[in-house]
Amino acid sequence: MSDPEQWLAFARDDVRIAQLAMREGLFNQVCFHCQQCVEKSLKALIVHQGLVPPRIHKLPDLLSQVHAAPLAAMATEIQLLDRFYTTTRYPGFTPDVSQSLPNQRDAEEALEIAQRVLAYVTDLVAA
Repeated sequence: MSDPEQWLAFARDDVRIAQLAMREGLFNQVCFHCQQCVEKSLKALIVHQGLVPPRIHKLPDLLSQVHAAPLAAMATEIQLLDRFYTTTRYPGFTPDVSQSLPNQRDAEEALEIAQRVLAYVTDLVAA
């Protein structure tokens, strides 16, 4: 079984890359790495609970496996990040032409959510 701190180290790298991408105006990359940060944070919490993290990427599915009330309160925000998993990675993936790549506001919101989740899980694992 892996160590939750290993998962958190990768999550911290993702949030750092998101911060760098924000400074460069690469909003799709900010959003993707924020989704990745939250995914890895949730997997760290799953490992911390003594379970094996599943090999899945959908945040609602991962969120359903953690026992942490503050994260449940953030469920809607966390689930919003799921929309960035594929749409930010591949051109033409979004079937609805009216949807576009994330903008600055999307990126700022994603970064704020990722930082809150990472901080919460880091504190929980350290306790």
